[in-house]
Amino acid sequence: MAVSVFAAVFIALYVAHSVGDHWVQTSCQSAHKGLPGWTGRLAGARHVATLTATKLALLVPVALLLGLNLSALGLVAGLGVDAVTHWWADRRTTLAWLARVTGKAEFYGLGTADHPAHPVTAEGTPAATLGTGAYALDQSFHHLWLLIASVLIATV
Repeated sequence: MAVSVFAAVFIALYVAHSVGDHWVQTSCQSAHKGLPGWTGRLAGARHVATLTATKLALLVPVALLLGLNLSALGLVAGLGVDAVTHWWADRRTTLAWLARVTGKAEFYGLGTADHPAHPVTAEGTPAATLGTGAYALDQSFHHLWLLIASVLIATV
């Protein structure tokens, strides 16, 4: 039973993560969460609060409709770990540091004008891309913690 609970929780959190990170997050939160000091910390906290609310709003109906037996402690532990790690990564300098110490600094800069092989237009100016190495590392970091949160929610 724990396997099916884990699978349902992970799917719900994965979808909610995508919705919360891309549809619910405001432009202001996105633009300011990486700023230094309290401005960035508070913007990040507002983003994580709405993201966590989105995850809860999607997970609760799934749990009720599928008859999942989730404990309050498991929900608090799983969503708490997810929220803290999401806030940490979204401060941007922290994830950039992790990329540097793990040898992923070049990949982190991929798709930006700072990267030596950045895409350019016919005129030689930096070209827009659909994604960057920083975004890919950010999302994969969040996915790792969604997995851990799902295990906590399903087993605690």
